[in-house]
Amino acid sequence: MTTFPEVSPIRGRRVAANLACVTSMVIWAIGFPVADDLLKTLPPLVVVGFRTVLGSFALLPIWWLLEGWHAIRRADWRTGLWIGALGFGTGTAALIYAQKLTDGITVSVILATMPLAAIALECLLDGRRLGWRLVAGVVLSLIGGIAVYALRMGTFQPGLGAGFALLSVLGFAWGSRATVLSLPGHSAIGRTAITLIGAGLAVGGALLLSTLLTGRPIPWAAMGAKEWIYILIYGVGSMALSQTFFIIGVAGLGIAIASMHLNIAPFYVMLFSLAFGASWDWWQVLAAAVVVAGVALAQTGEVRRAP
Repeated sequence: MTTFPEVSPIRGRRVAANLACVTSMVIWAIGFPVADDLLKTLPPLVVVGFRTVLGSFALLPIWWLLEGWHAIRRADWRTGLWIGALGFGTGTAALIYAQKLTDGITVSVILATMPLAAIALECLLDGRRLGWRLVAGVVLSLIGGIAVYALRMGTFQPGLGAGFALLSVLGFAWGSRATVLSLPGHSAIGRTAITLIGAGLAVGGALLLSTLLTGRPIPWAAMGAKEWIYILIYGVGSMALSQTFFIIGVAGLGIAIASMHLNIAPFYVMLFSLAFGASWDWWQVLAAAVVVAGVALAQTGEVRRAP
């Protein structure tokens, strides 16, 4: 009987990578309602500034405890900080402004296009060939993603906010790919910590510069216990932990397939909402199943060829 000993480890890595993406999206989904509440009382730059600074530097002591000072010292800080500032700094700032200027559906529909941006990057920069399974998987993921967002959020509103959302997509897609490819030999926690610290320095610097140039101080009086708790959830949870798991997923699946998991995030939002009295929506469950089918189809036939 012929056996294929290489298939099981590859399949196992893909399962683990998909589980990492699911975990990332579950944590990331918490950030949407938290950000909506914060934006009611705080300016967008303040929200994203505190989010990136607290979220990024929260990973540094965790990295030190897990791998020691030697790993931190020998890390490629120059490359990581640059990727973080350009990719995740831009993506995070653009996302919060998109959410401020529009509504959840506008941001979410455009985020559903991230697999298209990711595939374009892989084709242009990595020479990836488009197979029919990948194309069909992306189409299913996109259809399911738009459906699940529409059922969840409401009406699409194009405009400047949509432009910010598209910029966020490009920033996160490029940043995630560059993190995995440009920081070889680094662990997931190391890659995430370095790049998010770069984002934190960039966005935190922008907040400080804005405060100095405009003369508008940070509204400390508006930041009570609830706001600080929400910022910690939004930064440490929805950003730092979520991004760590997502980088693990990108390393195992590639940015194109990993980004398809973004389209199912609103389904997780619905699950969280059940605890606050929301009703179960079977149509949204069906739309989420379409996204899952697309993610699975895109990976079919690649198991044996995976590195």
